[in-house]
Amino acid sequence: MVSAFRDVAHLGFVELYTPDFDKSLWFFTELLAMREVAREGNSAYLHAWDDYEHHTIKLTAHETSGAGCLGLRASSEEALQRRVAAIEASGRGIGWHDGGPGMGKTYAFTDPDGHPMDIYYESAWHVPTEEFRPALKNQADRFPGRGVNARRLDHVNFLGADVAENGRFVEEVLGGKPTEQIRLDSGDLAGQWFTFSNKSYDLVYSGDWTGSSGRLHHISFATDTREDILKAADIFLENGIHIETGPHKHAIQQTFFLYVYEPGGNRIEFCNAGARLILAPDWKTIEWSEAERAKGQAWGMKTIDTFHTHGTPPVSGPGD
Repeated sequence: MVSAFRDVAHLGFVELYTPDFDKSLWFFTELLAMREVAREGNSAYLHAWDDYEHHTIKLTAHETSGAGCLGLRASSEEALQRRVAAIEASGRGIGWHDGGPGMGKTYAFTDPDGHPMDIYYESAWHVPTEEFRPALKNQADRFPGRGVNARRLDHVNFLGADVAENGRFVEEVLGGKPTEQIRLDSGDLAGQWFTFSNKSYDLVYSGDWTGSSGRLHHISFATDTREDILKAADIFLENGIHIETGPHKHAIQQTFFLYVYEPGGNRIEFCNAGARLILAPDWKTIEWSEAERAKGQAWGMKTIDTFHTHGTPPVSGPGD
């Protein structure tokens, strides 16, 4: 039996909904130094400077915040066909469609929680204009040298009504491997971190305290160094961007982090996680207990309450 692991090469892009399109666009282009590479309907396609693909974020004007479609690039045409067959067998398939700018044939589906996803292989690589041609030919675009300089999309954290059910789908249908997880005293899973390659994680599911489906916890961008994150905190402070928590270091995955809310209300993380790679082919999932997580983050800072309650789109919680 052929292993499904690595049939998904990596996260390709994420669509982000915003009720304040102009301010969200300013946030991503001026503060994160991403470039707009296409405009189609009510969506702008934005590119992070070292992303080899056409776009990193599809920013879409919408009545509320939240995530639209998550794009996954398959590792080959054969891998794409294998994952599509598995998705269709799971009953979660929707069908083939035109993937839009920079993408070829694309298959749409949902996870058990209802988050829309696309999987594709054909992908147009980013071609910089002469103005933005990098000095080094092994770099996708010219280094912006301003703002936060978000390098690439690192991971996406979805909220889910049932973490275990979503996790089984990612593992059994998409071929992801869980690297770490949180087990509550009740026996339920509160969170799972999945990798599709040697990265420590690409896709995360956290339990939604409201019991809702299809919501977003955060999307995360990679930086080169911890110092970039410290600089980012000052940039956000000067520009009136709400800093939720950090800079600090997570216990799980050891990510150095900063969380902010972009003007549309979505939580955005900046992280420096590239030093941790999963090289062991027989990696054993690290499990954290409820008591261990109650201790807070790596250096002792308690997890802020809103980290467990804020998600997009906003909904009322139990008892509200």
